[in-house]
Amino acid sequence: MGSIRPSNIKRIARELVDEYNDKFSGDFDHNKKVVSTLTDVQTKRLRNMLAGYVTRYWKIKKRKEEGS
Repeated sequence: MGSIRPSNIKRIARELVDEYNDKFSGDFDHNKKVVSTLTDVQTKRLRNMLAGYVTRYWKIKKRKEEGS
């Protein structure tokens, strides 16, 4: 079982993916670097939480697009 992410993490990650979809990929480390450049996050933990949810959301979105 995983932990539940706060809604602000989900909101920011969704906004990033919707606006900069072409910059993200299914790779967490790549997304971590992109999140660092696009946002001004203060802590590593927050950056990693954002990058993790961006990766997950990007994969789900990509799967839905291919299925349609």
